[in-house]
Amino acid sequence: MSWMRRHLLTLEELSLDEIDQIHATAAAFKRSLTQGAERAAGSTGGEATSSSSQPLAEPADPAPAPLRGKRIVNLFLEPSTRTRMAFDMAAKRLGADVISLEGSASSTTKGETLRDTAENIQAMQADAIVIRHAAAGSPLYLSQILHIPIINAGDGAHEHPTQGLLDTFTMREHFAPEAGSLCPTLKGRRVVILGDILFSRVARSNIHALRKLGADVTIVGPATLVPHHFSALGVRVSHDLRHALADAEVVMLLRIQHERQSLSMFPSLGEYTGLFGLNKTRASWLHPDAIIMHPGPINRGVEIDSDLADGPHSVILNQVTNGIAIRMAVLHLCLGGQVLNEPAA
Repeated sequence: MSWMRRHLLTLEELSLDEIDQIHATAAAFKRSLTQGAERAAGSTGGEATSSSSQPLAEPADPAPAPLRGKRIVNLFLEPSTRTRMAFDMAAKRLGADVISLEGSASSTTKGETLRDTAENIQAMQADAIVIRHAAAGSPLYLSQILHIPIINAGDGAHEHPTQGLLDTFTMREHFAPEAGSLCPTLKGRRVVILGDILFSRVARSNIHALRKLGADVTIVGPATLVPHHFSALGVRVSHDLRHALADAEVVMLLRIQHERQSLSMFPSLGEYTGLFGLNKTRASWLHPDAIIMHPGPINRGVEIDSDLADGPHSVILNQVTNGIAIRMAVLHLCLGGQVLNEPAA
């Protein structure tokens, strides 16, 4: 099956079939890598784990390297830990050469425009650019002036497509009828996104993907951070935490995006935590088998208590692990690869 897009700019523009194809391809990569980890553990007398968060080892047969000879530039003009490292690891596992460039090390600090920076990268024969930028629409802009694939790693408060893909992949993995498979749909699953929705690109990408996958989505937080106009995206808007969390099967915590706020949106962090922080008492309102998610970075003791972030219901580290497989799939497909698995039926 062929992949038809050269860029990954938003999840809003992807169809359900395209999301399924990315997830199916990521599942194939993850199986290959985790099987390699099990074989490596066996050869050294170690004990392999079947957990979905087990380390991703190099494949036992490294010959299939679909991006060997390709040059990927990670252009990160905003800070990042997980996303940048995951793209770096994903590209290297596919055999590509990777150059990572941060804003502080680029000529944008000397007044060079984004266009000039990107055109120079293209002139150096880069095969794709992964970009994170503070300005919404930057990846779209580059896709219109360059002829190489552009992958959005986060543009302002607009979207973070690969985060939405890895989060929904993690949910489908959790709800699957058997280990190693993906749930065909999230139809009817009760998902709550809690926190700073207004300034969150993660929230927007997740909302687009979750709605296409059929989930029942509620967003909740202070009225200043969860405005009612988000209901136009097909989600419930709530400012009542107990009501929103009641019997939810997934809760995703979001940190407060201070760097995008020109004014304080609530009196203090202490007041926010007192009203909307997730603690053991509030977690008891969830479905007994609910999972707790967070895209990171976590502000422990603010949006979530540490015992929950590190507890048995947390899949936060699974999200991080799955982020490598998802980004492998995105790079593979946008650079001309085929869909590796038939999507779940």
